[in-house]
Amino acid sequence: MQSWMRPAFERTGMATAFARTGTVSLFKRVMTGAVLMLALAAGLHSAPVLAHAMLVKAEPPRRAQLTQPPAQVRLWFNEEVEKDYASLAVIHADKTDKAVSEAKPQVTADDPKSIVLPLPQLSPGKYTVKFRVLSVDGHVVDSSYDFTVKSKAQAK
Repeated sequence: MQSWMRPAFERTGMATAFARTGTVSLFKRVMTGAVLMLALAAGLHSAPVLAHAMLVKAEPPRRAQLTQPPAQVRLWFNEEVEKDYASLAVIHADKTDKAVSEAKPQVTADDPKSIVLPLPQLSPGKYTVKFRVLSVDGHVVDSSYDFTVKSKAQAK
């Protein structure tokens, strides 16, 4: 092999020196360990970045068939939400597609992971709960679900 085709490492004679002392295998082990440590550190650091608020419970629940109209809608999330950026609306899907209440949702003082919206007396029909919250880590969650209030005749 011509000298210009060999790596500089071999041309300088360092390959022979490393081979004699066994330093190449030590160097490889140290570098492998360093790469593994960096990969582990990067993996641990990125885990919280992937997290965001997720709806874990709702009252009334998704697809509920209620015989009595609810007095409020309450949503629980897996992490705290920013109270100033929370929006929650209940829309009568059968009629006007307009919010049934002008009230603003409140983050409860005893549980900063939940929001509550008081409701007026609801008539029978299908309702859609639309919510948008900003979690404390900066992620926005925007979703909706339906529930139905049955009339007394339907409930029987």
